[in-house]
Order: sequence, then C-alpha cells, then structure tokens
Amino acid sequence: MLEIRDLHATVDGKEILRGINLTISKGEIHAIMGPNGSGKSTLAKILAGHPAYEVTKGEVLFEGRNLFELAPDERAREGVFLAFQYPVEVPGVSNAQFLRLAYNEKRKHLGEEELDPLEFKDLLAERAKVVEMDASLMSRSVNEGFSGGEKKRNEILQMAVLEPKLAVLDETDSGLDIDALRIVSEGVNKLRTPENAVVLVTHYQRLLNYIVPDHVHVLYKGRIVRTGGKELALELEEKGYDWIKEAAAGA
Repeated sequence: MLEIRDLHATVDGKEILRGINLTISKGEIHAIMGPNGSGKSTLAKILAGHPAYEVTKGEVLFEGRNLFELAPDERAREGVFLAFQYPVEVPGVSNAQFLRLAYNEKRKHLGEEELDPLEFKDLLAERAKVVEMDASLMSRSVNEGFSGGEKKRNEILQMAVLEPKLAVLDETDSGLDIDALRIVSEGVNKLRTPENAVVLVTHYQRLLNYIVPDHVHVLYKGRIVRTGGKELALELEEKGYDWIKEAAAGA
C-alpha cells in the first residue's frame, strides 16, 4: 500500500529525515517510536502533505502512485488520513457539518451520490458509537471547548466516518487518561480491516498494550535504526532510548 524509499526532508532549512525506508502493506499496523526530535511527527506530516516540510530526496508511493504529486486534499480523498497530535479548533463549523462535507467530498471523488442531512445524521450516529461520542458534541464547533480526550476521540470519529485506506495517528495517546486511552484504542481496533493500514506515532509503549502492532520501528536522528515486533516496544519501555542511541552510534 505504502512504500517509502530513501526519504530525506527538511524544515526551515534543517534536515530532519535522513533516509527513511519503509514498506506498509494492507491489514498491517506499524508503530513508529523514538525520542523527541527523531523525526516521527515530521514523517507523519510529510505523508499528509504539510507545506512547511520540504522533501529533498527520495519518494513515497501510495498504491503505486507518487504521493508527492497529490495535493493534501487529493491525498485525503484518495484515502490518506492524519490524526493530529494537537487537533485544531474550527470555530463556527459544527462537527456534523464538517464531517458531512468531508464525507460527501470523498463520495463525489468516488463517483457516488452524496448523502442528504438526514441520511448522514443516521450514519454519524452509528459511527459515533465506535468512540462512545456523546450526540451533543455533534452540534458544537469542531473541537472548540473540547477536552483533550474529546478532541482525540473526535479524530477517531473522523476516521470512522471517512474510512481511510491509510490512517496516520500522530501521538494519539498524548495527554489521554486511562479511560480515554482505552476508548480511543478500542475505536482504532474496531476500524481495522484487511484492506486498510495504520501507522501509530508514539513515545510510549502503553498505547501498544491496547493496539498491538505488527511491526515496531525506532527512529533516531531521522533514520530507522531498529525494527522488530511488539517485543521491541517492551524492550524500549524497560531500557529507554539510551541503548538505541548507543547502538546507532556504534553502527
């Protein structure tokens, strides 16, 4: 589904990614871990098309197509989804309006008929059950006045409505208490299918107690320096990142 080849990238003239190689297949969950400043969020934003990041070398293929030839909105319509570490507020636009617009844009892109407000209301009520989202939040402005947990649940609700092929979750566990973490994680698990894939960007192993990855990759100084199964995350939890830094320095 996704193939990253020798990806290099900068922000404000500073090189952040220094040669990322990664292949993600349908049905897989990949966890991207690493210390602060290693390039985890940079990778996520580049996949989504954030304009502040410049790709200087390499390529990314999404279902065989050059991802960099697609504008951010085109990537979204093709099925690439990014859940932000810090979800933005959109005053004056209700959750229901926002989600219906996004959903119908995707349907138009696929050559399907749009849903009218009543049809979409039924669909939204059903999808909201995935993250136990209160119906009252649907009429409020997107993320405005939401708690941290509500914002993260709202991101997974968007994922449930849009049904992306590739979901990139950038530190979705950040700032969540144990109950919100469980709800968000269960939502991601419910949305997993043999036809989609998930990339989890996280600092901590605790998220991977709930969402079990097929592969764990450790980023350090813009490179993947270690890849393994879920046991690698447990090793990081036990030892921290210092041993990874030492191993990378000796490589």
